[in-house]
Amino acid sequence: MAMTTPRASRAIERLLGIMARLREPGGCPWDREQTLETLRPYVLEETYEVLEAIDANDERAHREELGDLLLQIVFQARIAEEERRFDFADVADAISDKLLSRHPHVFGDKAGEVKDAEAVLRQWAELKRKENEAKGGGQSVLEGVPREMPALARAERLAEKASRVGFDWPDARGAREKLSEEIEELDAAIAGGDPTRIEDELGDVLFAGANLARKLGVPPEEALRRTLGRFISRFQYVEGELTRQGRRPGEASLEEMDRLWEEAKGISTKSPRSA
Repeated sequence: MAMTTPRASRAIERLLGIMARLREPGGCPWDREQTLETLRPYVLEETYEVLEAIDANDERAHREELGDLLLQIVFQARIAEEERRFDFADVADAISDKLLSRHPHVFGDKAGEVKDAEAVLRQWAELKRKENEAKGGGQSVLEGVPREMPALARAERLAEKASRVGFDWPDARGAREKLSEEIEELDAAIAGGDPTRIEDELGDVLFAGANLARKLGVPPEEALRRTLGRFISRFQYVEGELTRQGRRPGEASLEEMDRLWEEAKGISTKSPRSA
């Protein structure tokens, strides 16, 4: 097994030392005031900034944003250490133990028995189920998906977990037919005018769309993020063209804005990553 390099060990020790100093009496007033609750928004924010750096293929930004995310882990571990609950070493040991136990085909007595990624996922789910049973946890295969996740990504993960026990279509065709079925039910709800039923059926359409994306191997959250990026780019093109004409969007007709939108769409489709 590869060992941690001395440079990596020194870097971690340095970071832990800096965090400890910031939290000590005479350290940074802001850092000393923070709690696990006040740090919650930063964990999510830093995660999204890592994703943005990946999308931008910006190596420097990626490195920096990963550091910011690591800071949040170190920060929370330091607070827990001060409360005499656990420390950073416990955090690192916990994930190391989990990786070892969840990879018996690499580190254990099942070397060579798992041949592909799908088999690894099935084994992971079964090992996780046994761990939950040993801990006295629930029996649902859907456990472990955080409620705080973005709903679209959560939909994908829940459907993925259900698929591992056979609750799934054999291919994308069934998921596509389900999406059409849900759209028809949404149309019926809209015709009926019941707001509650409309909301329910629209939710079913979104979930069916996320399921189809999963079957197609397209992360739905990423697909929507890319669509939002294209929307922003194209709408800003419309704004820019109207500004050049001395007007604002609210002063142009829908037909004019739609024509500019199609121009922007034509420009963006020249990019290999556009659609």
